[in-house]
Amino acid sequence: MKSITLKGLERESVGKVSTNALRNADRVPCVVYGGENPIHFSVDAKDLNPLVYTPDALIVDLELSGKKIKAALQDLQFHPVSDNILHVDFVELFDNKPVTMKVPVKITGHSIGVRAGGALAVNSRKLAVRALPANLPDFIEVDITPLKIGDKAIIRSLQKENYKIMAPDTAIVAYIKSSRNAAKTADDATEETAATK
Repeated sequence: MKSITLKGLERESVGKVSTNALRNADRVPCVVYGGENPIHFSVDAKDLNPLVYTPDALIVDLELSGKKIKAALQDLQFHPVSDNILHVDFVELFDNKPVTMKVPVKITGHSIGVRAGGALAVNSRKLAVRALPANLPDFIEVDITPLKIGDKAIIRSLQKENYKIMAPDTAIVAYIKSSRNAAKTADDATEETAATK
């Protein structure tokens, strides 16, 4: 899985006054959980953009006052009006401890059903995956090539030995639905058959 480096400053005070002062200075309060104790720190707001505004799942190499911590983004809070990032939660990663992360779904192939006039519908753009950090995939690949109109790609067909997708086995990730174009093609085929009789 790809990684990004994020430099932060540890916080001595975590009260409301210091939090507001940080935000006024264009810094975002953050916390990383998972170790012995939570670590409170702040980062420059603009440094979060490559982590937050990307479709990729990324591992974060946090650099905090000389300490290096491998972590994953856990939760974000946005301001309801300005949409600025208010707070970020991270979880520390350990080589021997499984973690759950949201991973993007990547659709590949050209569906038989779409070529016949059907339409692709995608239910999930991201899926929660649980694995050891070394086994976390960059994305979950869904090959739609064999799917005909009415066929579905379900979670069961996407599970791998080295990670577990945290969703019911029968949950639908993508499917090929009928469309007006498909119905018209079917009607035309019926008319041609009737005309040859």
